[in-house]
Amino acid sequence: MITAAPAAQETRMAFLLAGIAVVLLTGIVLGRYARHLRQPAVIGEITAGIVLGPSVLGLLPGDLPHRVFPADVRPLLSAVSQVGLVLFMFVVGWEFEKRLIRPHAGLAAGVSLGSIALAFGLGVAVAGLLYPYHSTVAGKHIPFTAFAVFMGTAMSVTAFPVLARILSDNRLLDLRVGGLALASAAIDDVLAWCLLAYVSALVSADGDFSELAGIGVLSVGYVAVMFLVVRPLLTRLVWRWAGAERWSSLLVVLCAGAFLSAWATSMIGIHAIFGAFLFGFVLPREPALLLARHVRKPLDTIGLVLLPVFFVVTGLGVDLGALGGGDYLALVLVIVVACTGKLLGAAVPARLAGLSWRETKDLGLLMNTRGLTELIILNAAVGLGVLDDRMFTIMVIMALVTTAMAGPLLSRREQLQAALPPQPVADPVGPRS
Repeated sequence: MITAAPAAQETRMAFLLAGIAVVLLTGIVLGRYARHLRQPAVIGEITAGIVLGPSVLGLLPGDLPHRVFPADVRPLLSAVSQVGLVLFMFVVGWEFEKRLIRPHAGLAAGVSLGSIALAFGLGVAVAGLLYPYHSTVAGKHIPFTAFAVFMGTAMSVTAFPVLARILSDNRLLDLRVGGLALASAAIDDVLAWCLLAYVSALVSADGDFSELAGIGVLSVGYVAVMFLVVRPLLTRLVWRWAGAERWSSLLVVLCAGAFLSAWATSMIGIHAIFGAFLFGFVLPREPALLLARHVRKPLDTIGLVLLPVFFVVTGLGVDLGALGGGDYLALVLVIVVACTGKLLGAAVPARLAGLSWRETKDLGLLMNTRGLTELIILNAAVGLGVLDDRMFTIMVIMALVTTAMAGPLLSRREQLQAALPPQPVADPVGPRS
């Protein structure tokens, strides 16, 4: 009896380590295959998660998903994935660059707000149709407002990191449509995290207006402290330790700060990823070259190892076999509405600004990529108890389809150059997932 608990703990740890190895190897194989199909590697990595879950591996005899990832090991996998997710969001916030927006500020704001407004409105409309079939999660009734706002948020997302990778692969970074898409997606990302923070507060308050107001006051106070107190302190710390070349200590302190900021927002009642993002956002960007070499590069390497675990945790929740006929109709509706919202929402301001039809089409396709950002929001919704398993599966498949369709449908660089002279923009430094 004395040795039973340690033995069980060692067994769980062994399964955890073996599971992570399976995740990494599967992700590398499918990620490389995705690149051969003119897709960003994240498509293959997300697919790897689905393959290792009940939708594919679960079809084979022997209940393989539960053998490879036993039930008592999955919480450990989820914890590892959350560590990777917090660090990723820290880097996303840190590498948000105003210089990407400045050359296209007016038009980018119009494209971003147009695509978000239409997509959000259509998402809320679809929520009204789907809510009667997904209003209960794990035996708990979900308020329509929370479900509708989440659906609107999920439809509004554009994945900045994935979009940057697509532009780089298609050599479109220095063309006008590429710079405009990056600027618009950067604005989209910030608004998406703010919407997610609102949904988190709404669910945490559970319909209590006074509690929601309290969360709002604490959130405003938290943001003020980050900008007025934490930002100046970080600036002094970074310059002092950079001069002393204390890079290892700086990396550790910044990671600890990201985790503490994520903890703070969790305690307030908004999602942890918002805290990680804002901590990165207030971090100084200079000295840029030294920080990129000694801090960002190690963080990117950590992300290469930990983020695939997030994908497999997501894939384990995707079960295509659990969908019925009505769910597949809902899937088609969700994909059509998601594409319509982004394509039309981006097209109107783009055409009014004088972009060609080819550029307008490509801009809409780029703004329609949801990728990893969508998965983060979907997992947050599951954690908050807003989505049931069937709706989660539908939304993950929508994220894959809308991201995968961009690369093959984009105009070639030569066609865009023939339509309009290139407009040079700075190369983004964001994560290349």
